[in-house]
Amino acid sequence: MNVPFVDLKAQYQNIKLEIDAAIQSVIIDTAFVSGKYAKIFEEEFANYCGVNHCVAVGNGTDALIIALKALGIKSGDEVITAANSFIATSEAITAAGGKVVFVDCHPDYYTIDVGKIEEKITEKTKAIIPVHLYGQPADMDAINALAKKHNLFVIEDAAQAHGAMYKGKRIGTFGDIACFSFYPGKNLGAYGDAGAIITKNEDIATKSRMLANHGRIEKYNHEFEGINSRMDGIQAAVLSVKLKYLNEWSEKRRKLVYLYNELLKNVGDIVTPLELGETLPVYHLYVIRTQKRDSLKHYLAENNISSGIHYPIALPNLKAYTYLEHKPGDFPVSSRYQSEILSLPIFPEMTEDHVKYVSDSIMEFYNNEK
Repeated sequence: MNVPFVDLKAQYQNIKLEIDAAIQSVIIDTAFVSGKYAKIFEEEFANYCGVNHCVAVGNGTDALIIALKALGIKSGDEVITAANSFIATSEAITAAGGKVVFVDCHPDYYTIDVGKIEEKITEKTKAIIPVHLYGQPADMDAINALAKKHNLFVIEDAAQAHGAMYKGKRIGTFGDIACFSFYPGKNLGAYGDAGAIITKNEDIATKSRMLANHGRIEKYNHEFEGINSRMDGIQAAVLSVKLKYLNEWSEKRRKLVYLYNELLKNVGDIVTPLELGETLPVYHLYVIRTQKRDSLKHYLAENNISSGIHYPIALPNLKAYTYLEHKPGDFPVSSRYQSEILSLPIFPEMTEDHVKYVSDSIMEFYNNEK
């Protein structure tokens, strides 16, 4: 059996007629950059998330940069974020002019360790960016309490958490602003780069829209310098089709995850993911831990099972951040986990037989190790 890490071709085949028709409509209408189909998706996604405003942009990284600038982050301002994430989260802070301040991840949930945030807050701190990593919601009540206490903005990085729930509400509705990526491999993925910003605040939404469109609302009436980051019509049309299936796909992911958890219970030194109370994760990634990560990954590959590592180097340990002069011991959990975490295949089109094959292969690996 061959088990890919994700199968976008299978997803396309399941909704081919709708996707092809949507793309054809964009071409017929020549609505290629922003325009009609982007506006339709903005309304649909805002409604899905439960907010008033959505700004469709070029990609998830741009969404973060624009969000930071819309909130007024400038040179010298400190922004706190998680040590375990993709670099887009932290590089956006730098690109907006701010200074990155890392906080270690929680040992059970992999998201930012709320108990370690306050010690990093200074008079220069202006915002916190919690990352809903792997589709697992961060502890937003605790984060918002700290933000309120210290008068800080909260920017949710929801690039991996489309549709996830925290205490009955969609992720993205708890902070001042939230950012999404629609990279093709995401739970809600376009057929190229795309991203979005959502917020309940009209002023923040207007500023974000202007920043993404050369500092203007009306053509040639530029009120300030912005950038060019607009979702194209084809991506918007594809996303509108896929959004109708997102809840169904998320439920399929969860069922596969719970099967994984059951089959991998008490297998070797495998640690399966835990869920924060009163949350409904969407499992963009299914991440286990093992001290035999590299050899297990190699064994799975030999058995035609694709896997990944998200992420092999914790952000503070990257060469890009040597200027901060951190040591691995400054972030002990993230630094230890970077050599233990392994992402197993997970996608809505995956079958129970796939999960059983992956799990059986892992059991065989540990039996061979004895």
